[in-house]
Amino acid sequence: MGRDKIKFVLEDPRKLAIASLGNLTEYPNLVRFREFLEGWYLSYFVPDLARSMPMAGSQRRLNTREDNLANYVQFLQKEHPRRFDSVLAEVAKKIPGIEKIGHKKAEDGRLLLQFNDCGYKDPFYAPSMSDGTLKYFAYMLMLEDPEPAPLIGIEEPENGLHHQLLGPLASEMQRRANMPNGPQVLVTTHANYFVDALAPHEVFLLSKGKDGVSTVKCAADDQAVVDMVTDGIPLGSLWYSNHLGGGNP
Repeated sequence: MGRDKIKFVLEDPRKLAIASLGNLTEYPNLVRFREFLEGWYLSYFVPDLARSMPMAGSQRRLNTREDNLANYVQFLQKEHPRRFDSVLAEVAKKIPGIEKIGHKKAEDGRLLLQFNDCGYKDPFYAPSMSDGTLKYFAYMLMLEDPEPAPLIGIEEPENGLHHQLLGPLASEMQRRANMPNGPQVLVTTHANYFVDALAPHEVFLLSKGKDGVSTVKCAADDQAVVDMVTDGIPLGSLWYSNHLGGGNP
């Protein structure tokens, strides 16, 4: 394309140009950009859907609403048992009572997600588990994806989770993002406990002005904030006490 400019007029201005131009082979850069965007994974966890009992059959990636949680468990347990075992160990440490998690194929072909709790002979099934247990388990499984998406977006992971799980969850996201070829993880949150686990350069605050335009500020740009974090004051506490301004991470 070089420096030449070509004007395109879309029939529907509500549609993104990349959706149309990204399918034209004469613009390979746009095609690659479209493919990159399509590879993003955006998580919108819906607990009731995670409690569903789908037909048996492993699936190598969680759906954006995690309604195929049992299918992904089947895939990870069969194809990547070490990764699956590490998730179970982590969940068992963070959620009291969980001893074992597995799956079972019902007579009608549906896949049942089983949770064995200490002190109980028979397992509990996903429909009986709390929102927080299912959500934390799903996030931990998502982070163990052997071939993660280049960008993982998660909206307000604190909803339904006990506040003591937010710090460990943030740390797990950091660990995965910092691994070789790890994904970029973008999280929106209103929870100071989650922000406590992050460093100033990892936190950006968005503030919407009266004109409707949002501005972005990195916490690391404020030297006073950096100094207080260095002195041992948690970043989330600084945000909660308005040292970072009125924006939301």
